[in-house]
Order: sequence, then structure tokens, then C-alpha cells
Amino acid sequence: MKLGVVGLPNVGKSTLFNAITQAGAEAANYPFCTIEPNVGVVAVPDERLEKLAALYASKKVTPAVVEFVDIAGLVKGASRGEGLGNKFLSHIREVDAIVHVVRCFEDENVTHVENSVDPVRDITTINLELILADLEAVEKRKDRIRNAARGGADKGAAAEFAFLERLEKHLESEQPAAALAVNEEEKALLDNLFLLSSKPVIYCANIAEADLGKEELPLVKAVEEYAAAHGAETIVICAKTEAELAEMDPEDRAMFMEEFGLKESGLNRLIKASYSLLGLISYLTAGEKETRAWTIVKGTKAPQAAGKIHTDFEKGFIRAEVVDYETLLECGGLAGAREKGKVRSEGKDYVMKDGDVVLFRFNV
Repeated sequence: MKLGVVGLPNVGKSTLFNAITQAGAEAANYPFCTIEPNVGVVAVPDERLEKLAALYASKKVTPAVVEFVDIAGLVKGASRGEGLGNKFLSHIREVDAIVHVVRCFEDENVTHVENSVDPVRDITTINLELILADLEAVEKRKDRIRNAARGGADKGAAAEFAFLERLEKHLESEQPAAALAVNEEEKALLDNLFLLSSKPVIYCANIAEADLGKEELPLVKAVEEYAAAHGAETIVICAKTEAELAEMDPEDRAMFMEEFGLKESGLNRLIKASYSLLGLISYLTAGEKETRAWTIVKGTKAPQAAGKIHTDFEKGFIRAEVVDYETLLECGGLAGAREKGKVRSEGKDYVMKDGDVVLFRFNV
């Protein structure tokens, strides 16, 4: 659950990261002020936890978390080592998904490496660097298996080599690996390459404070159209405002958001969207000791979900007593839900749903 925050220098990346994590990463008006990646672990906003904790008078509340990595600004030529490119590209290789921050504001006091603001050009610049780096990785892999694939004696190597050639042509057409149509076997080969351009992306359009609340923003619209054409989501955010909000106490923050007509902070929307992008959901456990959100991949069955708590829960799984969050609140707790016949007994094949409140029965 690691997300890499990327973008050109001076697009508001580190400002946004500071707001996300309040980790104090240096934010300066010059490229490469982020040399080593800053890492911050943040809670996934979930109002259900507080309500459950109040219901059970829980002593502790533990939310789900996502890890954000602030990766230094990339520039044109990064795949060939321009700027400090190769090092930063290796940091991206380690993340599960990418939050691509795009500058959608004009400010003569903040320099732009291309000397003008054009978000689609900036997106294309970075995506091309990722594709070029992937091309190099594919070529290296081809060289490694070339001899084994030659002649067709090693059918596995021959099939992989044929796939790599198709992938290479696709990348050479400046298309990301994520856009390549693959079958299940090819998907396994693609996943093993850990390509940069195969990672899911959220585009984060960073706007000026003066543009908050405005509906018609041409630069943002350009990003949204590009993202939609590539099957990606766009979150509109003002990194400067989010950084200010992060430093306020809850009362002042609520007043500020009301003044600007903000129902939810941009950060909360970004964190939730990132969690969803990775195909993650949360099931909940609640009691006097602790109310907690447990992170699982969408489609996880009950025994494997139980294993998140403890391996013994999965090994000795008997059943899961499940009630959805809304019903549990309406019934005033598990006892009330039982009385009304709202608690379901689910077996090993039950696929967990987001917001399930669960009590696992097991025996080891």
C-alpha cells in the first residue's frame, strides 16, 4: 500500500506531501530540493470508526493506513540520468501506484522548468520518461533470455521473448505498459517486470487558492480529459490550502472549509481515491478494547480476511459472524442485531464487503 507522489519540479509536490503527512519535507522554489524520498504513513479517513468506537466505548481506534512516498521532481531526460533521474525512477519502481501532481496554476514567483504552464505537456513529459525507462528494462530482459528462447527448445522462454517483442513495439509507440491488452499468462509476465508505466495513476491537479470553488478551469479540464482518455481519475486540490488546513485545529479547519464551501478536504478525497485505486476495502472489528479497520484486497474471502488479524484465525477458521455497519448502528450493537436476526453466519466462501463488521469464530 505504497503510493509514489511524482511530478515535475515546482508543481507543488512536496507542499502536498507536507499536507498529507505533516512530515515537514523541505519545499523550496528550486528543482531537486527533495533528494531522498520522504515517507509518510497516513490514516484513511473513515467516519464509521468514530461512530463504532462511541457505540462500544472503545479505548482505542485504529484506522487503515496508506504509505505515501515523496519522490523528487523528474525532468525531461530522467530515463537517461538527467537531473538525478535514474535514482528517482528506481524509487517509483518500489511503489504500488502513482499520484501524479500536475501544476494547474500560474504564479510568476514560482519557476517552471519549461518556463510555461501546460499540464498535458508536463504529464506527457513524465509519462514518456517512465516509458523510456521501461523500454530499457524490456531490452535487458530480452538479452537475458535470448539464447534460451532461440530455436524454441525452451517453450517458456520462447513465449516470453515473443511477448517482450510485442511489449517493446507497444512502448516504442509511446504507449504505457498499462494500456497493453494482455491475457492471464502475459499479465503474469508483465507483473514480473515491475514496469513504471504499468502502475495505476491518479492525476492530482494542483490549483491556485484564488481558483478554489470555481467550476470552469481550462487547465484542470485539460487534465481531466487526458486522464479520462487513459482510464485514470483526477482529483482537484490546492496544495497550499491543504498545507494550511493540516496545521489548523479541528474547529478552525471546519470554519475555513465552510467559508470556502468545502465539504471534505482535498487530502481526504485523495487518500480515499488512492485506497480505492489499489483495489482495497476495509472490514471492521469493534469492541471495548479497540475499534479497528482492517485492510484487504477487494474479493478477499472470509478466512484470508481473518488471517489479517492473526494466522491462527485463518488456520482454524470456523465461520464469520457478519453484520453491515449501518445495520449494526441501527440495532445499537451486536446484541441488538442478533435479537433482530440481522447477524449472518458466513462460511469459507464468503467474499468480504467494505463496511462488514465481523466477529470471527475459530479453533486451533
